[in-house]
Amino acid sequence: MTEDIPKYKIIFLGDQGVGKSSILNRFSHDKFEEEYQSTIGLDFHSKNETINGANVRLLLYDTAGQEKFKSLIPMYIRDANIILVVYDITLKDSFTHTEHWVNETKDLKREDAIFVLIGNKTDLEEKRQVTTKEAEDFANGKGFIFHEVSAKTGEGVEDLFNNKIFPEMAKKFNIGEEGEEEGGDGTNGQDNNNAVKLDGNQQNLPPKKGGCCGGKNQKN
Repeated sequence: MTEDIPKYKIIFLGDQGVGKSSILNRFSHDKFEEEYQSTIGLDFHSKNETINGANVRLLLYDTAGQEKFKSLIPMYIRDANIILVVYDITLKDSFTHTEHWVNETKDLKREDAIFVLIGNKTDLEEKRQVTTKEAEDFANGKGFIFHEVSAKTGEGVEDLFNNKIFPEMAKKFNIGEEGEEEGGDGTNGQDNNNAVKLDGNQQNLPPKKGGCCGGKNQKN
């Protein structure tokens, strides 16, 4: 049953307009929308995946990038297993601001999470303001996974999750066939303290899109 499988919380951080919602939608539904309403507060999705032979449920949290919602971010970072920091390769400021989002996690001492730096909008290569090497050097210095994607075309999104994030999850959280053989639950015979334990409110969190502060924007 879905509720019996381990759950892992993935949170998307980054400035407004960098394409957090687009990456999430491309990954979870394989679709892209040219226009969207800005995320208000938080949006929640879930997706079942098989990682290293084990069934898991991914809890995907899309956060708002507007300044007025930043005070809400720490409560969602606190128990996240995977933290994705997204920037727009065509907007230098969005890359510069990644330091702010990283500092948010440092304040909560989240060294136990998997960190990923994602450069979005590679379909707009001619408008690039952040070089791949510059971002890669930043990620390497922090010990982060790094990858560039285009949520619009889908390029790099599947590769990011299947070949970078999932293998790291299998290793860090003891997910996979060996763990199932020993413990029956992908945890090597021990309780998986890294898996998220949710209450009813978190499991049924409704999407929060649009509203008073929403508006149509271009989304890559």
